Amino acid sequence: MVKKGANKVAKPTKAVKKILITQPKPEGVKSPYFDLAVKFDVHLDFHPFIVVEAIPAKDFRKQKIDIAAYSAVIFTSRNAIDHFFRSCDEMKVTVSQDTKYFCITEAVALYLQKFILYRKRKVFYGADGTNKSLFDVINKHKDNEKFLYPCSESFDSEITNYLKFNKCEFATPVLYKIISNDIKEVVGRNYDIICFFTPGGVKSLLENFPKFKQNGTTIGVFGQNTFKAAEDAGLKLDIKAPHPMAPSMVSALEVYLNSLKKK
Repeated sequence: MVKKGANKVAKPTKAVKKILITQPKPEGVKSPYFDLAVKFDVHLDFHPFIVVEAIPAKDFRKQKIDIAAYSAVIFTSRNAIDHFFRSCDEMKVTVSQDTKYFCITEAVALYLQKFILYRKRKVFYGADGTNKSLFDVINKHKDNEKFLYPCSESFDSEITNYLKFNKCEFATPVLYKIISNDIKEVVGRNYDIICFFTPGGVKSLLENFPKFKQNGTTIGVFGQNTFKAAEDAGLKLDIKAPHPMAPSMVSALEVYLNSLKKK
C-alpha cells in the first residue's frame, strides 16, 4: 500500500535535462511524451528494461486451464491483454461476448478496444490504479463470476490472496515471462530522472547494477506494485502515479517539472 503522503509532489532540487523512460519509444510522431519534451525543453530517451517473451500455446496447454469456462478476466497490464488474446487465437478459443473484464486502470481498460467491442457494462476499472480500488470493483460481482487472472511467472500475490480470501473460483494462466534487458550502457548516461512502470523494470536495474547508487537521480514510478518494488530496493521515490493529480506518468512528470519552474 502506498504510504500516507505518497501523492505529494517532491520539491526538485536541480535542473532536469535528461529523462529515461524505461519503456519502448511510442510509435508514430504523436505522443504526450514528445509534447512534454518540447514544453519543458528536456531530452527523453526510451529504453525498455524488460523483455516480454510469450509462452507458446503448446506449453500453456500443460497448465490444463479451460479459458472458455471462465466468465471474467482480471487484467493488470497491457502485456497481459496482448498475451491473453494471442493465446486465445493460437488455441482457437472463442472468448464469449458476455465476458466481463476487470482492469487495474482506465488506461489498461481502454487498451481492450484493440481486441473487443468496448462496452462499459462489461469493462470495469479501479478508480486510482491501486489493488484496493480494483478489489472495490470486483466486490460487486465476485459472487457470480469465475475469474481468470492472466499473468507472468511472477504474478501479484495480493490479487490471488484476495480471490482466495473471498472464496472466488479462479485460475492464473501464465501466458508470458519477463526477462531483464541489458541496460548497462543506457543507465551509464547519467539521467536526471528514471521512470519505472513495472516491478520487472526495478528488478532489471538491480540485476544489471547490483551495487546501484541513486546519487541524487530522481526516480519516478507508475503503479502500486512498482512503488513497492522500488521502495523495497531502497530507492528514494519523488514522482509517483497514478493519483488524482496525475493519472499517468506523463502528467506526473508534468507536475514535477512545473514545480521546478516555479522555484
